[in-house]
Amino acid sequence: MNILLVGVGGQGTILASKVLTEVAMDSGLEVKMSEIHGMAQRGGSVVTQIKIGKEIFSPLIEKGEADIIVAFEQLEALRWLEYLKPQGAMVINTQIIEPVPVIMGKAQYPQEIVEKIKDKVERVIAIDALKCAVECGNPKVSNVVMIGVLAKKMDFPQEVWLKSLEKKVPAAYLETNLKAFAKGYEQG
Repeated sequence: MNILLVGVGGQGTILASKVLTEVAMDSGLEVKMSEIHGMAQRGGSVVTQIKIGKEIFSPLIEKGEADIIVAFEQLEALRWLEYLKPQGAMVINTQIIEPVPVIMGKAQYPQEIVEKIKDKVERVIAIDALKCAVECGNPKVSNVVMIGVLAKKMDFPQEVWLKSLEKKVPAAYLETNLKAFAKGYEQG
């Protein structure tokens, strides 16, 4: 299985990818992961490519090869759409984070992104993960809401996901993250 996690710096894309890789490894599968987060601290793109299977040779996912794209922000979903297989699925956080050119007035943020993607992709789940995270008590756990949605779509038992969260999330934040996962899981 080929999965892309795409977002903007500060959204927790890397933590989400580490949770997913932990789940796959704990399930006895081989995992290869590649991270790209060059200008992430300045609101730039963050992309994690993850391959899961019995024998994996490279972490890189070519255009048209992703089974699932999890987009933590709408524009990132649109940017990476060409990497999705024709029969692939997308999970999209409806949150909008304007990139620097838009903030500076040099570009416009595209309109109706989710609708445009739904016209091209049969299997799309769009969720306001930020709203769900706020309902859980912390807007920073929207990434874990997205993990919950993804978990519902994959064949790994829910307990394995919870165990991975317990390993990767500091104890002081675990309860809120577990609530966020449950909220995403039920939305999935």
